Amino acid sequence: MPITSVDIDKYLGNGQTVNNWTHPPLKHPVRGTMKEELVQQILSLAAERGLIRPRDVEALGISRRELGRLRDAGLLDQPARGLYVRRGRQMSENASLAEAAALVPRGIVCLLSALEYHGLTTQAPHQVWIALQPSDWLPTEGRLPLRVVRFSGSAYVEGIEEHDVDGVRVRVYSPAKTVADCFKYRNKLGTDLALEALRDCWRQKKCSMDHLWHYARVCRVQSVMRPYLESLL
Repeated sequence: MPITSVDIDKYLGNGQTVNNWTHPPLKHPVRGTMKEELVQQILSLAAERGLIRPRDVEALGISRRELGRLRDAGLLDQPARGLYVRRGRQMSENASLAEAAALVPRGIVCLLSALEYHGLTTQAPHQVWIALQPSDWLPTEGRLPLRVVRFSGSAYVEGIEEHDVDGVRVRVYSPAKTVADCFKYRNKLGTDLALEALRDCWRQKKCSMDHLWHYARVCRVQSVMRPYLESLL
């Protein structure tokens, strides 16, 4: 349901008569000096970015407490700890990737989550797999389940694509890079999954042989992937 001026008036504790019925103040009305302009500023930011964090409103000189107040008033939803979205906004099937990107901006969607995003697996991971560098910070709390893999050097920086997911910039490894990563982590994920990803990627024409060889070298799995790549030719 879209947010109306009536909703904002209710939040501000004004009480407004509409269709001969007076809206009472909400259970958690604004306290102190919160003004309609400030509410509109936060809601506009949420509409523009999709997901917003406390530091986003603090950059505008607004206290992060106002996000909780707007949530309690029903003007914002909170899909995960530290993330807020405008009430009624429809999220896509990849909403968890947008949430992960907003929570961990340096994270890059990888392995099972990247396979699912590119349509290269039938598995539906219960966690969002992201790659970080060894020294990168990771939130220790939150309701969004994350599976973190530490990449370094060219294995971290190469093969990154940027996609818009629910208004959030999400970085995802390309199909070819993801296939190579799966072979690198075959002891965790299984060789069968890596082979399935390779065959689907090739059959769906989402990668070239040159790209597969390049990322095999980047991930140092040339000798492992060689017989499977040669079998595709």
